[in-house]
Amino acid sequence: MQPVLEINIPEGFDLWPVAGVEPFAFLPLNGELSPAEVGTAMMSIIGCNDIDPDGDRPPRPTDPLESFLHGLLTFDDVVAAGGLRVVDDSTGAVFLPGCCDGLEDWRDWHVFLDGGSLLGFGHEPVSPLAERFGDTVRLTVNAEQNGSPVIELPVTELRRLLANAERDLADFLVLATDWVRQHMPEHSEPVIAALVRVLCLPASPGENG
Repeated sequence: MQPVLEINIPEGFDLWPVAGVEPFAFLPLNGELSPAEVGTAMMSIIGCNDIDPDGDRPPRPTDPLESFLHGLLTFDDVVAAGGLRVVDDSTGAVFLPGCCDGLEDWRDWHVFLDGGSLLGFGHEPVSPLAERFGDTVRLTVNAEQNGSPVIELPVTELRRLLANAERDLADFLVLATDWVRQHMPEHSEPVIAALVRVLCLPASPGENG
């Protein structure tokens, strides 16, 4: 199980260096990313919230960086395309995040394990689905497809995988915190605070100085 971001680099993006990634590929988040990969992850997270203001939100600034950050820093609810990817090494089955449950919702897995029987992540044409049957969890890659690949594992194993995924997110947050302070020092504290909210994690050590 890995926390992943769905990546789509806008054409001509030049606010900071990013790594070359296939469009709509998934980038695993952990503490081993290169600076360019962290830049790619930040571009993706910020880009998911780069929506023109409406309602009571202040107008978009004219400065290119401040304009790109505007949604991340003004939305009450920030999002990130992605989620948790699960790979069964024995069969090759890959359970990917769906369209209806972003990385910011990854703790829904804990709610599911602690008392839920079903957790859906998308809708047709691709509907990843998690179901619990007693002490076993079944992950259906696409509930819309007859004979879809499935991954079955004990609840205890899924809890262990979730703990590992949370450590990966925490390690990424440490990298990203340093990256933000280096690449956008004038905006670092609000950007880091928004990142903490997206990742649904405690602030990394030293965030408050």
